[in-house]
Amino acid sequence: MRWPDDATNWPLTDYSRIILHRPHRWHLQEGGQGDTILLLHGAGGATQSFRHLFPLLIKTNHVVAIDLPGQGFTQLGAQQRCGLDHMAADLLSLCRQEGVAPVRIVGHSAGVAIALRLWELGLRPAKGITGINAALGNFKGVAGWLFPIMAKALAVTPFSASLFAATTTRSSVDKLIAGTGSKLDQAGVDLYYRLATDRGHVDATLSMMAQWSLDGLLARLPQIDTPIQLITGLGDTAVPPQVSRDVLPKLPDARLTELPNLGHLAHEEDAAAIADLIGLAQHP
Repeated sequence: MRWPDDATNWPLTDYSRIILHRPHRWHLQEGGQGDTILLLHGAGGATQSFRHLFPLLIKTNHVVAIDLPGQGFTQLGAQQRCGLDHMAADLLSLCRQEGVAPVRIVGHSAGVAIALRLWELGLRPAKGITGINAALGNFKGVAGWLFPIMAKALAVTPFSASLFAATTTRSSVDKLIAGTGSKLDQAGVDLYYRLATDRGHVDATLSMMAQWSLDGLLARLPQIDTPIQLITGLGDTAVPPQVSRDVLPKLPDARLTELPNLGHLAHEEDAAAIADLIGLAQHP
């Protein structure tokens, strides 16, 4: 997606900035004052994923939300840097350049793995990490087939991103969202439709999935001794709640909150509940 041409009616653009920091041209949204919270979306999303949560958090915090490389309005500068280690390293470099020193990192889905990797690389938020429906395992359901089979196959097929973007319909996006166990209003679904019909966004998402590997991180979970708050929606059919339950005892300082009636996009369905949990985590 191009900025500002495609930014019409995109959420919270008053808070947007474009930053050139090699190898990518980054889009971030920044607002509020106080302790810094860093928001990291999951694969295939963008800052729009936090369109309801961001305004709640900036009431009492300084909040920074970043589009991952190639996704949303961040322009990909190196195709081979879409895996976990490279993305975390590039994000860390960006944060250091911009003086972003979060006291808490909030990640959604695959963004949780990136948050944990950032901690390993030296970005140590004093109040820890919050993971919403953390994608930290070998999954059944949607994520189980999408990551290892479909994405890796499509990522090495010429023109696959163009074909995907060109053939995506609103109906197919409706089904994709429903397949996560979440219920979004039409405006929320329309934003995902815009992402899913953008060739650059799709290409970067497929590259991320194709290059994604959690084996090393999962083996090192017992060494990550920062406070970790796991939040899972019991209706999540993309990354089942059992994933968070399984990973809980592997982390030295973690706790789990389960929310009924919410799916994989829990923070989009009930941002107030997520904001309250983050607030409680900040002020025990």
